[in-house]
Amino acid sequence: MVTDLDDISRILSSRQRRVTPPSGRLTAAVLLCLYGPAPDFRVIYTVRTQEVEHHKGEISFPGGVRDPEDASLVDTALRESFEEVGIAAKDVTVLGLLDDTVTISNFVVTPVVGRIELHPYEFILHEVEVGELLEVPLSHLMDPANQQHDPRNRLGQLRPTPSYRFGHHLIYGATAAMTTGFLDLLRQVRD
Repeated sequence: MVTDLDDISRILSSRQRRVTPPSGRLTAAVLLCLYGPAPDFRVIYTVRTQEVEHHKGEISFPGGVRDPEDASLVDTALRESFEEVGIAAKDVTVLGLLDDTVTISNFVVTPVVGRIELHPYEFILHEVEVGELLEVPLSHLMDPANQQHDPRNRLGQLRPTPSYRFGHHLIYGATAAMTTGFLDLLRQVRD
């Protein structure tokens, strides 16, 4: 299991990150947040309510659309994470950025990898946006028994896409793609 956050930060900063121009899409950022004591990190996900405009009931990382006041996409991820689940920006150590992901709902999403060292942490869920907070063990995500490749319709073609089971929850779509990108980087640290 990965325990060295310096290695993760080094890999994130030394690689060529794939950046996708918005080209008429909305820009957004999410926080892929590692939480808990090493080496038993957990990844924070949210289950969206049925009241939100986009992705009702789906599992996502805390985050959202970039506001004009946001100085950077890191600021967007941190601001939105505070609004959705109460993670204060001062409590997050940013480790780096993953590749941009284009969603079927016309967003370009930048995943920001961060770490909360405080444990336990008092998460405060935005009742309109977040129905549930999931703390998924990193070891669970890394276990092939919890991964599957489901055929999903992408631009009129069925393509196998990664997804992750956690109890009765299924992490799929763009969130699963970002998760897979992160796990692939972790495997580089281990190898």
